[in-house]
Amino acid sequence: MSSNETPRGPVDSSRVPRYAGPATFARLPRLDEVGRADVAVVGVPFDSGVSYRPGARFGGNAIREASRLLRPYNPAQDASPFALAQVADGGDIAVNPFDIHEAVETVEAAADELLGTGARLMTLGGDHTIALPLLRSVAKKHGPVALLHFDAHLDTWDTYFGAEYTHGTPFRRAVEEGILDTSALSHVGTRGPLYGKQDLTDDEKMGFGIVTSADVYRRGADEIADQLRQRIGDRPLYISIDIDCLDPAHAPGTGTPEAGGMTSRELLEILRGLASCNLVSADVVEVAPAYDHAEITSVAASHTAYELTTIMSRQIAAAREENEGK
Repeated sequence: MSSNETPRGPVDSSRVPRYAGPATFARLPRLDEVGRADVAVVGVPFDSGVSYRPGARFGGNAIREASRLLRPYNPAQDASPFALAQVADGGDIAVNPFDIHEAVETVEAAADELLGTGARLMTLGGDHTIALPLLRSVAKKHGPVALLHFDAHLDTWDTYFGAEYTHGTPFRRAVEEGILDTSALSHVGTRGPLYGKQDLTDDEKMGFGIVTSADVYRRGADEIADQLRQRIGDRPLYISIDIDCLDPAHAPGTGTPEAGGMTSRELLEILRGLASCNLVSADVVEVAPAYDHAEITSVAASHTAYELTTIMSRQIAAAREENEGK
């Protein structure tokens, strides 16, 4: 899209009430209505990799419903993301709920196709298993990427019940496959009991730094964002957000809640502090609406995806202006 083309934005809420019409993300057009997108918002209704509560297969549509209240101008980033770039809802990647290996392959193939059009991905899960195929696809395009992983848990365990693909193992697999830049890996928001101290030792050997939820509380969002920016530098960055990085008071609708988490305000402020990073794609996962109340979790997730989408849209617009100025 050149600077002369105007992106198609959300449905006008002054003409069509927010509660009316199909629930696309932020009431944006579908991908088949605009032909192509700079940022494609896609759902992956899959939760066969969970180890406790199921239900994240319904997360993507719950986030879409909650996103009806998102508005076109983001004052926190002083940007109108849907005017800066074409953002569209790409629907769901339909995967096999009975064969986890096939599901992983399907997600990777679909991500390859979307990234091949030049789009960046804003993926709505689904459980955290889907981060592995998404990272595989992004690494094909950008090489090994920096990773910020917001989560209560490490997700670098080896197996569960002998299974190598689960929502607790994607980042160990990603390190083993060489698709992550191990000089720029961080967990953010971790807390709670572990199986043993060896979990931390193994995680450190893989290259991960850890910012606990207690660190965020004590040091503040601005300082944490500055630390993360320095670690990431100008590397291509993938951000993966398990909504359980938030405290259950802010995200009760998730599969493995842990006490003592971040507030939604802290998460959003950290993300806004990463606006200068080269964000190539992102996901928000583990929203399980059956355990939610008053859409608390899905509202938090929709705003999280909105901030990530804004960052990508701003960078796309800046790159377009630079290229057209040459």
